[in-house]
Amino acid sequence: MHLILGVVLAGLIGAPANSQTPPIFHPGAPGADSRVITARESVELSRTGFVEADVRFMQHMIVHHAQAVEMVGLLETRAASDTVRRLGERIAQSQAAEMALMQDWLAGHGQPVAAADPHAGHQAHASDASLMPGMLSPARMSALAAATGPAFDRLFLESMIQHHQGALDMVDALLAGPDTAEDPLLSEFVTSVVADQSAEILRMQTILSEL
Repeated sequence: MHLILGVVLAGLIGAPANSQTPPIFHPGAPGADSRVITARESVELSRTGFVEADVRFMQHMIVHHAQAVEMVGLLETRAASDTVRRLGERIAQSQAAEMALMQDWLAGHGQPVAAADPHAGHQAHASDASLMPGMLSPARMSALAAATGPAFDRLFLESMIQHHQGALDMVDALLAGPDTAEDPLLSEFVTSVVADQSAEILRMQTILSEL
């Protein structure tokens, strides 16, 4: 997206001061407002590249988020606490929006949404070793699906805390690599993931202590 915009706007940098050009909006991470940027800033953003690790991170995080949404889907018929149910609904809405953003980012960079890495997700017979950080094994998902009432609420919170911490670990692993997260939108996204999921972990820990 930035590449196309940058090419179109490259000639605008030296345009006369009195020329009328529409504002250029740079989208923020989920929950953040867009901001108006100059033509020069747009060109600079368009020059920012990405590396293979960035692509793998986005592909894997889509799968990671999908499991969180699947976990929240169990709340409707199994949760006893309205507080847990409302928290889960907010998590699902946030992660669904982030999944759409990641899919758009991959498509905009000419990359497939599905990873070629055979360990990118939680296959039906996956071992714990093949899962991404924080993801629930099939056995753990089955245990969650079998629980009801207060027992479900506790297991859901414990599992989602684990899941969120895994996402933070994935961000740490990405940022530890060379030349990663230099794409502006990706950089804003990982910052948002850290802030939002860290806050949600604290909230879930508080709720868990009160059950």
